[in-house]
Amino acid sequence: MNKIVTKSGLLIIFPETNYLLHMKAILPLLLLILISGTITAKNNKTNSMKKTEKQQLAVVWTSGDPEVAEKVCFMYTHNALLYWWFDDVVLIVWGPSAKLISENKALQEQVKQMISDGVKALACVACANMYGVTDQLKALGIEVKGMGSVLSGYLKENWKVLTF
Repeated sequence: MNKIVTKSGLLIIFPETNYLLHMKAILPLLLLILISGTITAKNNKTNSMKKTEKQQLAVVWTSGDPEVAEKVCFMYTHNALLYWWFDDVVLIVWGPSAKLISENKALQEQVKQMISDGVKALACVACANMYGVTDQLKALGIEVKGMGSVLSGYLKENWKVLTF
């Protein structure tokens, strides 16, 4: 059996006998597949070039678990900006995470690096005040303010919102 794999991954199998006859029969099909693959690739490139809307991500970090912060939340949040998965990335410190970040030096360094690389860091003022950590959060470069209306705005503006 003879096999041909097209650029698009289509496998064509035909018997060895009358090779030229089979080639004449499938040549138009192969040309059609090649042309359609080229058109599809061109359309995909054109569509990706038309992307004018910013891709925006808001990560709501609520967990007081340092392992969740380091191994999930921070890793994804930071890489979402570094690898241009999103144009804008915001980390929102909310609830128990405010207390955790005020106590954990390693996490503080990671947040500082994210901020340095362009991740915007915000914290809920009500939560920060409840835990008595407002000044510590501000010292890390985290903007502390009312977050209810801010998060509602992100949701209304079609930001992608991810919660840890």
